[in-house]
Amino acid sequence: MGNQENSHQNSLISLLVMIIISWNVNGIRSVERKGELLPFLVKYRPDILLMQETKATPEKLSAELREHPEYHQFYHSAEKPGYAGTGIWVKKSFCKNPSFSSGMPLFSDTEGRIARVDIDSKKTVLGIYFPNGGKSEQAWEEKIVFYNLFLEYMNALREEGREVIWAGDVNCAHEEIDIARPKENKNSIGFLPEERTWVTRVIENNWKDVFREKYPNVAQYSWWHLLSGARARNVGWRIDYVFADKALFSKIQRIEYLSEQMGSDHCPVRLEIDW
Repeated sequence: MGNQENSHQNSLISLLVMIIISWNVNGIRSVERKGELLPFLVKYRPDILLMQETKATPEKLSAELREHPEYHQFYHSAEKPGYAGTGIWVKKSFCKNPSFSSGMPLFSDTEGRIARVDIDSKKTVLGIYFPNGGKSEQAWEEKIVFYNLFLEYMNALREEGREVIWAGDVNCAHEEIDIARPKENKNSIGFLPEERTWVTRVIENNWKDVFREKYPNVAQYSWWHLLSGARARNVGWRIDYVFADKALFSKIQRIEYLSEQMGSDHCPVRLEIDW
């Protein structure tokens, strides 16, 4: 009888836990062609999958990427072909009627950088592809504007009474532990003081960097330069994050980077939350 009760309790726990995965796929069609995407779904079975750098408009995707039998699918594509873009997949058995939207106030999101799903009247999950900022002085200035507007947007959602989790490619390594070679990159985009200070401000605004909060001394990377063979040597940067409102942090059961998952120059980050 005891074993039956334990089995029943474990099944109830599994039903309560939500699995959210964020992954910069660096081209969703590319990941599919490499045979990595669909086996990934079967193995990790995310309730919500947030994707960045989808690099495609929906009409150019395969039927399975547009009409997967198990997932609602939403894409926010860039106006420029083959560039940026975000997507969200929500498991149909998890949520029958998710509400999708894109963009944020005071920002013209022509590059498909913000995708949002409201699970119910209170719960919101966002997948974000933050600007790199390295192309020009203007691109750098636009990155800082985006950062500041986005933090205002997140704080406003919280003030509305929403419970918020946001994740994605932040394009910034926050601390020296988040980058394999901090001294060599002290003047590199993605590790400049202005960017790192913004991440600090995010945390000061009671948004938890979930992985770093749980593992303050663990060096973990999520992006590796493709052409230099950096991944094999694990010379990387942690620029992909999951942030949660401080009030939700106690509900988070687990977070991990799926470093063995191939298909992109980024690896996914997986969150389990009793939400």
